[in-house]
Amino acid sequence: MYRIFLSILVGSLLLSGTAFADANWPQFHGPSAGVAEDSVLPASWSTTENVAWKLDIPGRGWSSPIVWDNRVFVTSAIGGSDAEMPKKGLYFGGNRDKPSDKTHLWMVYCIDFNTGKIIWERLVHQAVPKHSLHIKNTYASETPVTDGQRLFVYFGNIGLFCYDMDGKQLWSKEFGSFKTRYNWGTAASPVLYKDWIFIVNDNDEQSFAVALGKMTGTQMWRVERDEKSNWATPYIWENEKGTELITSGTGKIRSYDLEGNLLWELGGMSNIVIPTPFAKGGLLYISSGYVGDKKRPVFAIRPGARGDITLGEGQSSNEFIAWCQEQAGPYNPSPIVYGDYLYVLYDRGTLSCYDARTGSEIYSRQKIAADARAFTSSPLANNGRIFCLSEDGDTFVIQAGPEFKLLAANRLGEMCMATPAALRGSLIIRTMSKLYRIGN
Repeated sequence: MYRIFLSILVGSLLLSGTAFADANWPQFHGPSAGVAEDSVLPASWSTTENVAWKLDIPGRGWSSPIVWDNRVFVTSAIGGSDAEMPKKGLYFGGNRDKPSDKTHLWMVYCIDFNTGKIIWERLVHQAVPKHSLHIKNTYASETPVTDGQRLFVYFGNIGLFCYDMDGKQLWSKEFGSFKTRYNWGTAASPVLYKDWIFIVNDNDEQSFAVALGKMTGTQMWRVERDEKSNWATPYIWENEKGTELITSGTGKIRSYDLEGNLLWELGGMSNIVIPTPFAKGGLLYISSGYVGDKKRPVFAIRPGARGDITLGEGQSSNEFIAWCQEQAGPYNPSPIVYGDYLYVLYDRGTLSCYDARTGSEIYSRQKIAADARAFTSSPLANNGRIFCLSEDGDTFVIQAGPEFKLLAANRLGEMCMATPAALRGSLIIRTMSKLYRIGN
């Protein structure tokens, strides 16, 4: 009996180990919109506790780390040691009208998941920047994406660069450099679907969406967009009616088919748009919530829409909009759906919870903790918990479900704005100067 039990136990461990090893995090906010359920993430850590490794990353970058097999990829921009340090939280006066006059090095690093050692690094581009940035932005804020065979590295005012997994550059595509609103810089990441890679570059001069073949970078189509600057990463929505490219915008949310044809559009967003759309349980969730705007909506949208589906005066739903919460949208973090609930993390350290199917409020703007002051990173979910990383480098672990309860606060003591990767029982967290792998 003991041998039978031992065989079952060993077999189970081997099977779970295989699934454990197969988990990847190939894009911004992961393959399942921030939900990681391949294994159990640690509940507590510090700069020394539950640290598998940490690595200094030169330069600055708020791109998120991505992971495929035993390789972690992250980008950075190196450009002089006198760069002004950003403050945390929301404030006026972060605009910088003049770009740096120093030569910058745009870099990509490949790091061993198990050891934290750099496998290879590549200089992607070298130049003096053509445009300025908000003090809290960086020249490397777009997250790369991979299919496990190719790595696509994008910098919004430079172009797209394709590498194989060993660091050989296969092709590149430049799109031009464009002025952004208030000189805030760029941030929207590329998305990959089958043989195509999609980029949305909304700026103040020449906004566009473009689809490229991933093998050679051949342009498949390009559409001009009647939009000014936005910072929202697009989303590929596979649903029962088809596959759509979803783009958020200040003017309108727009859906395109994979040939670049407009399918539907929806007005009513706030005048600065940052959160990334995502889908769960058959609904598409789109939000924007600039803190200085009266319109801060969260929309839940059904598949099959065509034409203009904008809500009429006083409406909160229609044939294709399942529900709308007019004042629920976040400014920077993207919301998350976990189980039956939609969680919205706000920049100033509060959390709201809604029924994901109906939009009914469960709890509203619950203060996470007295010292939870500023959030840009998007939340994650795992094992009945919500993880919220603050700009102070503190990760607040919150009980998932209809009752708010703070379970833990884990501190790294350095500014964080990048959304972590979460897989294989580990969190890959980027701080201002370091990359951590947190694991039990």
